[in-house]
Amino acid sequence: MRLCKGKATLRVLVTALTLATGFGAASAARAADAHFVLISHAPDSDSWWNTIKNAIKQADEDFNVETDYRNPPNGDIADMARLVEQAAARNYDGVIVTIADYDVLKSSINKVTAKKIPLVTINSGTEEQSAQLGAIMHVGQPEYVAGKAAGEKAKAAGVKSFLCVNHIATNTVSFDRCRGFADALGVDYKASTIDSGQDPTEIQSKVSAYLRNHPNTGAILTLGPTPASATLKAVQQMGLAGKIYFCTFDFSDDIAKAIQNGTIQFAIDQQPYLQGYIPVAVLAIVKKDHTTDPAKIRQILEANPKFKARLATYGLAPSYGPKNIRSGPGFITKDNLDKVIKYAGQYR
Repeated sequence: MRLCKGKATLRVLVTALTLATGFGAASAARAADAHFVLISHAPDSDSWWNTIKNAIKQADEDFNVETDYRNPPNGDIADMARLVEQAAARNYDGVIVTIADYDVLKSSINKVTAKKIPLVTINSGTEEQSAQLGAIMHVGQPEYVAGKAAGEKAKAAGVKSFLCVNHIATNTVSFDRCRGFADALGVDYKASTIDSGQDPTEIQSKVSAYLRNHPNTGAILTLGPTPASATLKAVQQMGLAGKIYFCTFDFSDDIAKAIQNGTIQFAIDQQPYLQGYIPVAVLAIVKKDHTTDPAKIRQILEANPKFKARLATYGLAPSYGPKNIRSGPGFITKDNLDKVIKYAGQYR
């Protein structure tokens, strides 16, 4: 009896150990291969970044990595700098950061590269600044180029003057959008730009005041969904909807409706999904394939079937330079709105 009982007990123990080993192996297989962080300058109130957050999640799934998202709740760049320093101290496997203010962030970002932590810059900042910071590459839309392309479209429509509603004046690169548009029209961007702040009520009030004081303004350029929505209210209340040339950066439900009804002529699309997905993918490739060569990274990325499937599903098209990957500019108009609107606010 004892012997039989001992054998039975032994069999139970062996089975338990086998199951435990199996579960342990499965758990290990599911463990992330690397841990990254993406630090943006965006305040919590900026819904535009939801698309980037969704892209991060999908890239994490596709490349079996884990990426934290960090941001200063109120959009304070000094707070952002502290988040970058914390990231350097935590020794992440890779850091992704926006260059919201090169001068303010330079010292903090240098602490990341001093530790040989792979760095990718996105969204704000220039490709030249990215290189100076020691980043592997920059993933984003050249702001001046995008602003000028938008201005050229406005000029072709007969626009000679404009108002640039800058809700992110603390981000010095944002002025490149206004300057590009102004250069296309041949006007002074400083005289055409207001610092609107980020509060919708304040934006609406400042836009209304400007348009009352400058009744011959030919066009409005807003730099994101929040000022676009607030400016739409100002335009509608003043009876200017459909009468003033209106274009905006980025995309949202309000912007889509305004394009449909003709109040907004076009949205400048920087394909934010790519700014979340691609840098995570790049760092995953750096970790796995032990290369920081942009050409090699691009080759591996373009051959990845999951990445290609994401591009096809969402109708996205990055452009490639010798080192950097550009996510824009593209333009959303009535002609291609249906292709974009399906995923608006989620993956577009």
